[in-house]
Amino acid sequence: MHCPLCAKYLKELDKLAGDFAAAGVSVLALSSDDKARTEQALADWELKNINLGYGLTAEQAQAWGLHRSAGRGLTSIGIEEPAEFSEPGLFLVRPDNTLYWAQISTMPFARPLFREVLGAVNFVVEKDYPARGELV
Repeated sequence: MHCPLCAKYLKELDKLAGDFAAAGVSVLALSSDDKARTEQALADWELKNINLGYGLTAEQAQAWGLHRSAGRGLTSIGIEEPAEFSEPGLFLVRPDNTLYWAQISTMPFARPLFREVLGAVNFVVEKDYPARGELV
């Protein structure tokens, strides 16, 4: 709820939710905010087409490789940051629950554009493009 970049980003995703659904992608945005803050963000940001989960724990964030930050008071929009929260990540998970693609950041800036992600999804499906980064 405290992040103006998240608001802008999720509003873009909300507008494209139908296009993602048409491509076979179920969308879930997940926050470390509690239920009350998440419901307030849903209302304030007027998100109507995406599911917004809440209560991501530090352990769950770590399991996904997400970076954690300590709150530093009020943000630029005057909302208090939580004591701890996750920095953004974007994951495409196949129907068999295997990870296809991940984008993890230590900062809220320079996130993948959802129109480009949607284009990539359409390409991947059309060409049966394999997951990369398989050599761990």
